Amino acid sequence: MAGEANRGAGRRTDWTLLRAAPVPIGVSARHVHLSAEHLIALFGPGYGLAPRNPLSQPGQFAAEETLVVAGPRGALEHVRVLGPVRGKSQVELATTDCFAIGIPAVVRDSGDTAGSPGVVLVGPAGSVALTEGAIVATRHLHMTALDARHLGIANGDFAAVIVGDGRRAAMFDSVVCRVSDSYRLELHLDTDEANAAGCRSGDMVVRPYLRRHASQWI
Repeated sequence: MAGEANRGAGRRTDWTLLRAAPVPIGVSARHVHLSAEHLIALFGPGYGLAPRNPLSQPGQFAAEETLVVAGPRGALEHVRVLGPVRGKSQVELATTDCFAIGIPAVVRDSGDTAGSPGVVLVGPAGSVALTEGAIVATRHLHMTALDARHLGIANGDFAAVIVGDGRRAAMFDSVVCRVSDSYRLELHLDTDEANAAGCRSGDMVVRPYLRRHASQWI
């Protein structure tokens, strides 16, 4: 690739093949993050989430608890709650999930929920009507600072990745890179993206490329 000669020289519009590193894939199914207030409203006073299994990112877990997520045209049952609780509730769906319940598929970074569609959460002790918070999460690549140095990536860089194999392999552009020592190296895709490329959790990225900015193909 020709990108190395242009490193740091203004807006980057070319590709650089990242140094080889095994990057595992984690496929994220639809799920809900709850605030402490909404946890009580949905499951009752004094309720605490019961961890079901740890997730790949340190400190995160899938809980035993599930909810119904309802929209104008339908509902999704048995949507897993992830823990621990957060400061604000958020529902992460695939585009096909959004179509199924009749809400727009709004692609956002996690936590950026302003102006996103609302849904109704239904639990065993009550329901909560979210005025916003249902998003399709931007595909992203978690890594530690050491991983980032090895790969030549800075927090906020964009990458493109080739995933899958055979005739279903696909390249995904505009993968935002998130760097923190609280993370573990992993590419996060939703179920629509993974199914399109025929990959699953535990598979490895075939090739990662770096783009300094998200931009159109040139």
